[in-house]
Amino acid sequence: EVQLVESGGGSVQAGGSLRLSCAASSDTIMVYCMGWFRQAPGKERGWVAVILSGRLTSVAERVKGRFTISTDNTKSTLYLQMNGLKPEDTAMYYCAARTRGVGYCPTGDYEYDYWGQGTQVTVSS
Repeated sequence: EVQLVESGGGSVQAGGSLRLSCAASSDTIMVYCMGWFRQAPGKERGWVAVILSGRLTSVAERVKGRFTISTDNTKSTLYLQMNGLKPEDTAMYYCAARTRGVGYCPTGDYEYDYWGQGTQVTVSS
C-alpha cells in the first residue's frame, strides 16, 4: 500500500511559478514509476510528467521547457516545479504511483495503482 499526499497548489498570475510536492508513504520501495497528472473542468485527466525509479523523466509536450519533475534522494517526495504558468495550466493536479515494472513509465492514468487526493492550481491572465 502506498499513500500519496499532494501540496503546494494555489492561485498565481500568468507567468508565475509554483512547486507541487507529493509525500509518499514508507512503502516507496514498491514504487516503480511516479507521475503528475492533471484534470481541468470538463476534460479528461491527462499526464503531465513521469519519472522512472527516481531518475529517468518524461514531460508532456505542452509543458516541456516549463515544468520539471524530480524526487528527493530517498524517492519519498515527488516534486513538480512549474514555471511560466499559463491560464491553460489551470487544473486539479494529481500525484500517482505505479508498482509494476515494464521498463518504462506509461502515461495512461489507468496504468497507475495509487493516487493522491489532488491539489488545485489556478492561473489567472
